Amino acid sequence: MSSAPATEGPLVVGVDSSTQSTKVLVVDTATGRVVARGQAPHTVTSGSMRESDPEQWWSALGEALRQCGTAAHEAAAVSIAGQQHGLVTLDARGRPVRPALLWNDVRSAPQARRLVERLGGAKAWADRVGSVPGPSFTVTKWAWLAEQEPASARATTAVRLPHDYLTQRLTGSGVTDRSDVSGTGWWSSATEAYDEDILDLVGLDPAALPRVTRPGEVVGTVRDGGDLPFSKGTLVAPGAGDNAAAALGLGLRPGTPVLSLGTSGTVFAVSEHRTADPSGTVAGFADARGTWLPLACTLNCTLAVDRVATLLGLDRDAVQPGGSVTLLPFLDGERTPDLPHASGLLHGLRHDTSPGQILQAAYDGAVHALLGALDAVLGGTADRSQPILLIGGGARGSSWQQTVRRLSGRPVQIPEARELVALGAAAQAAGLLTGEDPAAVARRWDTARGQVLDAVERDEATLDRITEVLCDAVSLLDRDS
Repeated sequence: MSSAPATEGPLVVGVDSSTQSTKVLVVDTATGRVVARGQAPHTVTSGSMRESDPEQWWSALGEALRQCGTAAHEAAAVSIAGQQHGLVTLDARGRPVRPALLWNDVRSAPQARRLVERLGGAKAWADRVGSVPGPSFTVTKWAWLAEQEPASARATTAVRLPHDYLTQRLTGSGVTDRSDVSGTGWWSSATEAYDEDILDLVGLDPAALPRVTRPGEVVGTVRDGGDLPFSKGTLVAPGAGDNAAAALGLGLRPGTPVLSLGTSGTVFAVSEHRTADPSGTVAGFADARGTWLPLACTLNCTLAVDRVATLLGLDRDAVQPGGSVTLLPFLDGERTPDLPHASGLLHGLRHDTSPGQILQAAYDGAVHALLGALDAVLGGTADRSQPILLIGGGARGSSWQQTVRRLSGRPVQIPEARELVALGAAAQAAGLLTGEDPAAVARRWDTARGQVLDAVERDEATLDRITEVLCDAVSLLDRDS
């Protein structure tokens, strides 16, 4: 192993355990400089089942850390952020009972509908939990498991979220944080405690759930005998859900809009006020600092658009303007709007429609959904002159950038910093050492610095055309359901 480069302050490790891979950054707390990084892939089942073996997350974490050389061993603190909502079931020995059900596994759509009805409707859920559960939420996945695999449910003595599982492997303690637990559906944002009525509703023992930690709490230390390249006694932070970690990584102040372009598309902003949207569009999540992170998510983003490009035999940026074609890229059903059984829809195809115009229509359809969700997150008083922070894998793509500009009519800022989820986790770990607010740490590191693209005239004609096709499609689905 190579020696770690000279640094100005203690080193910390930030981890992003995402759907597809584990990414690790080793960061200098004084300057925010990334001194080492590593990445290792995960395997996810395809089709309607989106599952992953938690053991491979642990193996991937070890591989990514080993790529960092001696820097990880010299770190004084670590924080693990992870994909939200996933259902990890553990037996009495702490081993996975079955593969984890990931957030984008939508088999629990029937259970979601029944749970909403059994608690008294969408408003009752929003008032208690802050969100109306859809098939991505952990509570619906547990209800599905109890109904479809009762033997697995009976064998389960502990239920964890993905980042909880990894933190527990590090420290031996069963803990979670408020940002991630707020996406389960069984934690009340109104009381900031587990909702025992909801747990009774789905037959889950509260003793199976982890303790919810406080922001800034040291949840433990790396225990001896592990197979990861940490020093014994390295401090461990609470961790966070991936979007809350990205908010930390950007040093977000309240009201700043973020649009994240990944496998899924996500929009969010930090808020001082708790959200309770009975329409289910906006999830009233907590953030990792003690305030709130209203958020809306679409299932179909970069992966769906790339799939359309592949079907057309085009490079992902081989778009062409013009034409009247509309494409709703709901290839895996959809979360926003709530259409779990929808499929993609192509409308307005003509003899002179080019493949590049169809690809552009796929971008338009994905961005239309995200901008509608962003309007719901920000409310009607949003300052439209404020740049949208564009992050995630798609943020570097010129077609994504230009489509967001054209359909939003707003300036767009692309932060230079990469791996914002891991960077946010690193800022949280740094806060343990310095006593600072992690978002203030990120602002000191100037993580949001990046190019600002000026606003262009909003393309109202395309927005109106997509809205009309979407309304017709929803009416047809409602009629056939």
